[in-house]
Amino acid sequence: MVPRILLVDDEPHVIEALNRTLHKEPYEILSAASADEALAILARERVEVVIADEMMPGMQGSELLTVVCRQYPDTIRIILTGHAKLESALRAINEGHIYRYLTKPCNGLELRVTLRQALQHRELALAGRSLLKKVKRQHSILQQLEDEHPGIALIHRDATGAILLDEPDLDLDSLIKEMRAESEAK
Repeated sequence: MVPRILLVDDEPHVIEALNRTLHKEPYEILSAASADEALAILARERVEVVIADEMMPGMQGSELLTVVCRQYPDTIRIILTGHAKLESALRAINEGHIYRYLTKPCNGLELRVTLRQALQHRELALAGRSLLKKVKRQHSILQQLEDEHPGIALIHRDATGAILLDEPDLDLDSLIKEMRAESEAK
């Protein structure tokens, strides 16, 4: 699947500039002129990354990304602003759990690298959650087996870490005599 990137800015020339910067990248680019329009797109489209301008009429970018964080937690959130203020940066980071805080004008290379890293981060986070879910399921099965058969999950290891198996002590001489006796009887 081609990753979808949603650009949210009330200034059309900023959206156009970002589109030009990303036109050779392997992404499907969606755009919205407001937070409400962005939320409508998110409600009907799968989106991997949202890049939102901080200063927009109606709802600020950090507020939008806080909503995105709650409703679409797997979507990576990036804020883009021409008015870098510590207060808005902290709010975006703390409430919207943003991945990155970029300033306008945004360097094209920095934006492309940030998007690639964001998508890799997302993939790793999803894979980690999937593995954690699998481990929890396996732990539950092992716990159930241990409850039904106490000691079944107990493993003994030697000094090198090799697993020791409980094997009955065999007297090979007796076993050979028993096998001879049985074969002679036939």
